[in-house]
Amino acid sequence: MSKLPDKFNLQNDFPETPYEEWRKTAEKDLKGVPFEKKLITKTYEGIDLQPIYTKEDLKNIEFLENKPGFDNFVRGTKLSGNTLNSWEIKQSINYPLAEDFNEALRYDLERGQNAIYISLDFAAKSGIDPDNARPGDVGKDGVSISNLNDFCNALLGVDLEEYPVYINAGFGGYHSMLLFSAYLKKNKIDFKKVKGGFEIDPLGFAVTYGELPVPEEKIFECVAGVTKWTAKNLPGFKTLNVNTLPYHNAGASSVQELAFALATGVEYINQLLEHGLKIDEIANKIIFTFGLGSFYFMEVAKLRAARLLWAKIIIELAGSEESRKMTIHTQSSFHNQTIYDPYVNMLRTTTETFSAIVGGADSITSNPFDEAFGMPDEFSRRIARNTQIVLKEESHLDSIIDPAGGSYYIEKLTEDVAKKSWELFVEIQNKGGMLKALKEGFPQSEIEKTDFERKKDYAKRKSILVGSNMYANMKEEKLENKKPELEKIHKARAEQVIKFRKANNSKDLLAKVKKIQKEKPEELIEVCIDAVLYGATIGDVSRTLKSGDEKPVIFNAVRIHRASEIFEELRNKALEYKEKKGFAPKIFLATMGPVKQHKARADFSRGFFEVGGFDVIYKKEYNTTDEAVSEAIKSGAEIVTICSTDETYPVLVPVLAKELKEKIKDVKIILAGYPKELVEQLRKDGVHDFIFLGADVYKILKSLLNF
Repeated sequence: MSKLPDKFNLQNDFPETPYEEWRKTAEKDLKGVPFEKKLITKTYEGIDLQPIYTKEDLKNIEFLENKPGFDNFVRGTKLSGNTLNSWEIKQSINYPLAEDFNEALRYDLERGQNAIYISLDFAAKSGIDPDNARPGDVGKDGVSISNLNDFCNALLGVDLEEYPVYINAGFGGYHSMLLFSAYLKKNKIDFKKVKGGFEIDPLGFAVTYGELPVPEEKIFECVAGVTKWTAKNLPGFKTLNVNTLPYHNAGASSVQELAFALATGVEYINQLLEHGLKIDEIANKIIFTFGLGSFYFMEVAKLRAARLLWAKIIIELAGSEESRKMTIHTQSSFHNQTIYDPYVNMLRTTTETFSAIVGGADSITSNPFDEAFGMPDEFSRRIARNTQIVLKEESHLDSIIDPAGGSYYIEKLTEDVAKKSWELFVEIQNKGGMLKALKEGFPQSEIEKTDFERKKDYAKRKSILVGSNMYANMKEEKLENKKPELEKIHKARAEQVIKFRKANNSKDLLAKVKKIQKEKPEELIEVCIDAVLYGATIGDVSRTLKSGDEKPVIFNAVRIHRASEIFEELRNKALEYKEKKGFAPKIFLATMGPVKQHKARADFSRGFFEVGGFDVIYKKEYNTTDEAVSEAIKSGAEIVTICSTDETYPVLVPVLAKELKEKIKDVKIILAGYPKELVEQLRKDGVHDFIFLGADVYKILKSLLNF
């Protein structure tokens, strides 16, 4: 046995292999399959991912020498990364009633959450009280708050000087500012000591709900007023939110999401510049919210590219170094959450949260795994919250500074994402900006194209959703639907507000608001705050301030959905069948010949059909067609899948298909495999369809379930 050397020299022991030599070896191993087809990965972003990245890929990357906390902030806006001031755990609690929201919030704050996030319901975002709102709008997408009493109930026992507060204020933010300021006054809280933001996002509201309730000119006038007042009175508060979640959850690519974010940010800057604000007064008040999917490296690159490009934009607008720092909030994807096998959502959320941390997010929302079922419970909230806490306190991700820096792959991917996003951003600017582009439907149509490609890939299982289009769990029990009963909530909240209004006569206060609006508009906000403080509702204030006939501005809303919905549609159809007939739709596998002849295709067939909720009868091997037909009849199945080899099919299929059709009425015969040269003849022999790698699973299963 030879003695190991005292010292190792890795450079000598493992000499560097030139890329050309590596590629030549790889192509040889591919045995004629094109290198580009097998080893280069196409993405929805239009970026080709290489099988290997080297130092050569980093040539001409301008930001490569930048350090964390400097220059364009691609490596983060903080010199110390997460080591001194780590990200905020900013969990969303979408309970419709203020009392329930408060109970959950206090519980979660005691157990690791360190930022407060209040999402107002649709009615509150629109400045409408529950008694005047449409059924279905009260409690929709957030907590129902219409007056100071509601706000106090939502934040009872919570120290706002300890935790930052973020309010999803919708399109204008005026009502949120009034409620929050009245709350601070009532509780004698120092305005200068609270931190957070109102998260006003007119364009995000427009593409989510398909309208802006009032013309955009008035909205941006209002946003400018809120921003000016906040800068003076709530210096620790931001006012604007560029929220790309609607685009992300409609199926947008990372490049589209980033380009739309940049275009929206520039739109808000331009609008507020016209209302007298300066660039630094605007840029410092913006939060960017990105959705994060399961493509880990792409999401890390997206966040890094976002900081890079935003700094570039602010430099062009002559903003300060501080204004160039992008504040990033991230939320894990709703688009890839599934109803079937929902516990897999925990794994998806974990990778998404991990990419947010590595990408340098300032605050993070990790979605509960049961979000698609409605309101989360204590368990799902705990798992979502603890996802971040484990990554922070056990994995020590709060002790790192830009771990992605220097990675050949991520640095190159960051540059590629930045270039592609900038091209799309410029295209939007050439169309007149984001507002005009949205009115014309350009971003919406671009997302539809990407989502169409995603849907095709999921249907053909080129992209996998574990538990939905692959590896379906036929033994699972579906979780209970926990969606709020909005009609009951609407009725109860309407009654509460009517009682509140009777107990707090605010007519004189509202008359003063109307008078000040005409005579001293510069004092209007303070007077409105006092009106809310002494009993006016947000609906009262809205009606008082309303001028003339304000018609809503209509937009094409993006279709927010989950990718797994088409497969859940199949499973639900199978469940309906089972409830009606007492058993699930059956498929019999005619496994012909010895195990080695049929097993691979039989296993594939079982997985294929279980995606649609079928009861797959897969018992044993059959050596004769008579035996297979006899067992098929006993099974009661109306669909039979023949599983064997391409070599046996020319002789086997005509005989077996003929016997099946003679003895089972309206039987549908499926063939496992796709022998191209035999397809036409096999169809003539009675084969209804073929299943194989790359087959359209959704289309085939939908046709078999007859809908």
